[in-house]
Amino acid sequence: MAFIYYGQGVSSLYQDFVERLMSQLALRGTEITHQNVGDTVSTMDIRHTGEEGKMEVVIDRENVRVSYTVNRERREVKKGIAGAIAGAGLGGLLGGIIRGDRDIGDVLGGAAAGGAYGAYDGYEASREERTAFAEVLAEAVRDVENELQAIIAGQEEAREALRERGRQKREEDLARTEELRELLEELYGDLLAVQEEVEIAAAEGLDVRKPRARTDRAEVLYQEAEAALEDGNHAVVKAKVKAARAMVEGATDLLANAGD
Repeated sequence: MAFIYYGQGVSSLYQDFVERLMSQLALRGTEITHQNVGDTVSTMDIRHTGEEGKMEVVIDRENVRVSYTVNRERREVKKGIAGAIAGAGLGGLLGGIIRGDRDIGDVLGGAAAGGAYGAYDGYEASREERTAFAEVLAEAVRDVENELQAIIAGQEEAREALRERGRQKREEDLARTEELRELLEELYGDLLAVQEEVEIAAAEGLDVRKPRARTDRAEVLYQEAEAALEDGNHAVVKAKVKAARAMVEGATDLLANAGD
């Protein structure tokens, strides 16, 4: 008889699922041997309160499927064989077993057909034990699923928090970029105005070498600030704008005193 259980939505943590399930079963008094744990398929032998079987844990799309197959021992069948045959009215088969003419599987098949399985003490005991372990396995799978679902939920919350921080940073960077772009536009307007004043003063015959040197330097600083803004280096943009602003103001002061 096979029992199948599913860990819902936890295949991404398959290795953790297998390890936790084995630990849960061990804590519940289960002996686990011959473990063969792989990336997507794991098998192992199980013994619990005298019952033995094989368990397979595999990835099934987004889920983890746990299959447990019970190994019935022949001694359990033999324990109640006479009662089963008598109960089924199949006493004639007993001689065939003793003589070796009939296989025990034939008797079991006939007993099942005759509804005689209730007379098997061994079968009844085994069935009760299997039901008990089925409950143990179901509880273990459920507990592991709950643990991993909590982990997955926590991981998703952490990823969402990172995404939110990323969105906030992008918004802050965008706002800062727009602020610096406005500073550059304002600087460029003031620089053009001073450069025009320098040209007018030159046309009037004034000595404009010093103010022109400052406006030329301010233009270079402006271009460097623009490049830094494209690279996202806001600190450099701010420093370049400040230096260029000082050059523009210096040129303005020199022009004001050019005629003295």
